Amino acid sequence: MYPPDPTPAAPKEARGPRLPRPLALPLGLLPDSLHSRVLTVLLNRALAGPLQDGELDFLYRRVLAIRVRDAAVAVHLTLGEHGLQPAPAVPAADLAIEASVYDFLRLLGQQEDPDTLVFQRRLVMQGDTELGLELKNFLDGLDVDSLGLYRQLAPLLRRLLPVYRRVFR
Repeated sequence: MYPPDPTPAAPKEARGPRLPRPLALPLGLLPDSLHSRVLTVLLNRALAGPLQDGELDFLYRRVLAIRVRDAAVAVHLTLGEHGLQPAPAVPAADLAIEASVYDFLRLLGQQEDPDTLVFQRRLVMQGDTELGLELKNFLDGLDVDSLGLYRQLAPLLRRLLPVYRRVFR
């Protein structure tokens, strides 16, 4: 778990659905290092081509923290000699990205623009601005349709998000 972010949260009416605490509790009980290991395995598979082409070299030995606000989960990763790998949790990561489960799912499903979420304060980025821009430019230029894992997840996300919104609103 991580300490609460001092950044002011979005007004309640601007927030999307929140994962209820009883569902978030099991995720929060697992160590963040386990979440980090699982995510790096998935990302290494999904981004094998861009990693091989050096498109993520800007992350070399830089710590990226991904915080899922309503699940009380923080993932720390970095680029090492053999691809993405878990990074030790540090008080101030080079770049920290924070949002709710729902907002991350909307981003993944390409149903929301990251700039919109930033302006609504639903997606918060803190740390090295240049690193944040490099990551954003990489993600903007990524052909997600070419990623096998994404092709499998996209139809599921299209069906899941409206249900998630109705159930957890």
